[in-house]
Amino acid sequence: MKKVINTVNAPAAIGPYSQANMANGVLYISGQIPVDPATGKLVEGIEKETHQVMKNLEAILTEAGMTFKNVVKASIFLKNMDDFAVMNDIYASYLDAESYPARETVQVSCLPKNVDIEISMIAHQD
Repeated sequence: MKKVINTVNAPAAIGPYSQANMANGVLYISGQIPVDPATGKLVEGIEKETHQVMKNLEAILTEAGMTFKNVVKASIFLKNMDDFAVMNDIYASYLDAESYPARETVQVSCLPKNVDIEISMIAHQD
């Protein structure tokens, strides 16, 4: 059975999708972009953008009763692979080195609202 996960602590969906869905103990989180849920505005610069995306993901995980330790897979989309090192350091700062998820990072030509980064995650209940 699917349960829709939604929180005001992460940006509202800007299209026909849910922030996340839980099915059989697995949480599928939609791609998050660097929108500050308090203001509805985009943050700018890869450092601030990465922090905001990770905070948005964390808010959704929290709403589902999980943490980054529950994440088993992350997909990262960058507009510019030159931002990889900066993004990677910030991304890693939110995670426990003992439980890093599987991951891919790809460069894409364009992202929603022309942001520099988008991250989606899959998490599993223990």
